[in-house]
Amino acid sequence: MAKSTTELSELDLAALVEELRASKQESLNLRFRNATGQLDNNAEIRTVRRQIARINTYIRQREIAAAESGN
Repeated sequence: MAKSTTELSELDLAALVEELRASKQESLNLRFRNATGQLDNNAEIRTVRRQIARINTYIRQREIAAAESGN
């Protein structure tokens, strides 16, 4: 996971959706580990949440670009 922003910007829509799914799964796992006291670094949760937001932004940009080019 944990791809850089340049790597994310080069992915196509299907790959972005798959990366979003993987990031959400990782977020869920981190939250469970945090709840059970097994998570050593709480900053990982914040990092994954920001990664999810970045991916959603790229997906939305692609949707807007597709809508504009369709007109």
